Amino acid sequence: MADTQDYDVVVLGAGSGGYATAMRAAQLGMKVALIEGDKVGGTCLHRGCIPTKALLHAAEIADEMREGSSIGVRGSFEGIDMPALHTYKGGVIEKMFKGLTGLVDSRGVETIHGWGRLVAKDTVEVGGTYYRGKNVVLASGSYSKTLGLDISGRVITSDQALTMNEVPGSAIILGGGVIGVEFASVWRSFGAEVQIIEGLPHLVPNEDEAVSKTLERAFRKRGIKFATKTMFDRVEQSDSGVTVYTQDGKNYSADYLLVAIGRGPATANLGYEDVGISMDRGFVLTDDRLRTNIEGIYAVGDIVPGLQLAHRGFLQGIFVAEEIAGLHPRVIDETLIPRVTYCNPEIASVGLNQNKAEEIYGKENVEAVEFNLAGNGKSQMLGTAGFVKLVRLKGGAIVGFHAIGARMGEQVGEGQLMVAWQAEPADFEGLIHAHPTQNESVGEAILALAGKPLHTHN
Repeated sequence: MADTQDYDVVVLGAGSGGYATAMRAAQLGMKVALIEGDKVGGTCLHRGCIPTKALLHAAEIADEMREGSSIGVRGSFEGIDMPALHTYKGGVIEKMFKGLTGLVDSRGVETIHGWGRLVAKDTVEVGGTYYRGKNVVLASGSYSKTLGLDISGRVITSDQALTMNEVPGSAIILGGGVIGVEFASVWRSFGAEVQIIEGLPHLVPNEDEAVSKTLERAFRKRGIKFATKTMFDRVEQSDSGVTVYTQDGKNYSADYLLVAIGRGPATANLGYEDVGISMDRGFVLTDDRLRTNIEGIYAVGDIVPGLQLAHRGFLQGIFVAEEIAGLHPRVIDETLIPRVTYCNPEIASVGLNQNKAEEIYGKENVEAVEFNLAGNGKSQMLGTAGFVKLVRLKGGAIVGFHAIGARMGEQVGEGQLMVAWQAEPADFEGLIHAHPTQNESVGEAILALAGKPLHTHN
């Protein structure tokens, strides 16, 4: 091929999975090309995790301002200055973007800016130049699914929601999963009326049922409305608002409709099928070592079926770089990947929920305990309800960690370790959790599991 450049690894896509692959491969002495049509950092940094968490932080401050008088702090909430909020959000993104691009460059990774297409099993073409790799890693990421709806005007996805110049007076959110409940939480804190429509029986349906029910109670208390077991039919919009019709004959009106039904794999028109890669509904199929059916081609991140989380892609990227280098890394167990939903209250989990554990091991072989945050001093200061729940095999290892409450996402690290290391309550003997912290709630749950609860009303 004319104008062909050769590399050890060519990575298509520079989101969390792609840039992790590139950086680790370069660290291991390989010559790497990282191809990205947009910006290094991908959805997570520019249109996902980081900007939404900036909005959620602003929402937390708004709630604290409203509630300040209850703890003796005088002040008032006067509204959201959206241009100033966007400046703050943009500053966080820009600082992280500069840091990331600097890191990528310092590792000797060659970043190619342009839209790439796989044209052979070892070659990606970008604007007439061919980048040939002994190994090719597909990391093209995901997009907001839309149910085929026309995303325009007052029908939006998270992409448009992150750049709105106003706080909606009212919003309908289609989907009660992670993205839906995070935006519901933000907009309610900003002062909007919110209605969620979810087809499944509970909000955050992938979480432990006790967590879902606690979130639903908290949302009712916050004035966030939701309809579960409710299927979307159609939407009509005018210059002033939207009306959503559901299959049970009801309709809901608001200023905006946010379509938050999940993310699909961004693999269309990239040449994957033409080269012969096995696909399923747009996803790239791999084995447990993230190899596709074509020798020398790997896939990481949201295009691989499974959890669509930035840190999963990041972990997979490191794995693939080490696999290519011949280091034989340990196969990734997806049940050990921590999951956090950053609504108020926050949700954190890792491992199996109670229903799943009972399904796998039998109801008679599983036990669970909950420690209510009412017994945790720091949580009381924060004014949060919630709990830590541990799921265990009777007489054996902890297989699931589940928590809900303000800032409980920060506790998921210990949850990951106890589940990944197959800890039993006896393994914590002689260890103590610092007082007064929310982390104590994890220790109390462990004590309860060991049959010696102290701050728990039996």
